Amino acid sequence: MNKYQNILAVIDPTTDEQKALKRSIQLAQHTNASITAFLSIFDFSYEMTTMLSGDEREAMRQTVIDDRLEWMNDLVSQLNINDLTINTKVVWHNRPFESIINEVLEHDHDIVIKGTHEHDKLKSVIFTPTDWHILRKCPCPVLLVKDHLWPEKGNILAAINAGSDEDEHRSLNHKITAHANHLAKVINANVHLVNSFPGTPINIAIEIPEFNANEYNTGMLTHHKKAMASHCEQYNIAEDRTHIEEGLPEDVIEDVANKIDAELVILGTIGRTGLSATLIGNTAEHVLDRLNCDVLALKPDGYVSPLAD
Repeated sequence: MNKYQNILAVIDPTTDEQKALKRSIQLAQHTNASITAFLSIFDFSYEMTTMLSGDEREAMRQTVIDDRLEWMNDLVSQLNINDLTINTKVVWHNRPFESIINEVLEHDHDIVIKGTHEHDKLKSVIFTPTDWHILRKCPCPVLLVKDHLWPEKGNILAAINAGSDEDEHRSLNHKITAHANHLAKVINANVHLVNSFPGTPINIAIEIPEFNANEYNTGMLTHHKKAMASHCEQYNIAEDRTHIEEGLPEDVIEDVANKIDAELVILGTIGRTGLSATLIGNTAEHVLDRLNCDVLALKPDGYVSPLAD
């Protein structure tokens, strides 16, 4: 498996501390990938200068683009990149997520790497609308980077749904585990798998007195353990690196990630858009801001970005 050969690193124009670019370099040093350092900029003040002609406005935009490109080239020149290839690109676009995804679609990037922001007082991660749009609509894997290192012999936690009989979930389980194994080899880390299962439905326990909750939970645990063992056998993952717990996926993933001090959590996102995404969300989005590590979000095979139309 030869992944991550064409990396898109999203540059943050508000800081010289480029977490995404540094993580891209760390990954590329192991895979010899090429990196595109990408910045999307827009300023309404230039668009609203109605006294100027179209050519004059275009000249002003180009001046800003050239200035940002020079800043980016200076950033790259100060980094220790050895023989790596880093291209820099600045585009003028009023919707950053669209420019990022369009870049992926046009140039077939294998992965998007983007830094996250931290609330100064609360010390919690703030996910911007751009982050959510990319997670939902980007066709390739998205790695959201936080402030920490990827040490050797660290732990990667892959979140799967081993007990599901649905083909989409099974396919995504294999994709998540394959990515985890690949990255573990690249950065010399250990792979752990986590799987949650729901507890006894409260309404059933109340409405049906003869319902045996303990028997139900035991049966669910046995089912998920058997499914996990079958899955792990295909990937040579030891039983002591599997975690099967009752509870909501976001709670279980957070608990296990903290317990094993994971450097990276890998999970799937089905990429819902529209009202269903607003009202329901999904596990990836529920768990993201609760983790103190990087998150790699993967789409199911066959996913088509709405921007690809």
